[in-house]
Amino acid sequence: MQVNKVKISEVKNNPKNPRLIKDDKFRKLVKSIQEFPQMLELRPIVVDENNIVLGGNMRLKACKEAGLKEVYIVKTENLTEQQKDEFIVKDNVGFGEWDWDMLANEWDTEKLDEWGLDVPKMLDADEDLELKDLSSTIDNLYRIEIVCKDEEHQENTYNKLIEQGYECRLLTL
Repeated sequence: MQVNKVKISEVKNNPKNPRLIKDDKFRKLVKSIQEFPQMLELRPIVVDENNIVLGGNMRLKACKEAGLKEVYIVKTENLTEQQKDEFIVKDNVGFGEWDWDMLANEWDTEKLDEWGLDVPKMLDADEDLELKDLSSTIDNLYRIEIVCKDEEHQENTYNKLIEQGYECRLLTL
């Protein structure tokens, strides 16, 4: 695998990219690139033979926002269109779980938040546990839960739903 540094203008966003990072999370990504640009060489943007992004669309957008003139890429070769589509989705699927106890006890949670991790806000023992009516502040969201028999079934179901245009999150309980 050869990593090359190219002009940012040579790399093209993928119009088929189904993943977005918005608002505060995007600002955090831009900030992280500005503060730790060496990470871009360690985790280059993956492009096809036409310099269209397969992995790293949001990083490319954030690099442009940060004012970078060059980015690191890895160019793939000989992938079919189906393999390219599969790469786009699989590169963005989040498997695994966080060890919240370890993160809370051994990591700086403010830094984790700055780096883009959604750290759950825990109540202190002294905080008021009074229940409040929050219904007016909650958007109407409609959800469905699907129970899968194993990880492979979960991945296949997730991929089918994404292909059909549904917004999905993988959860392992």
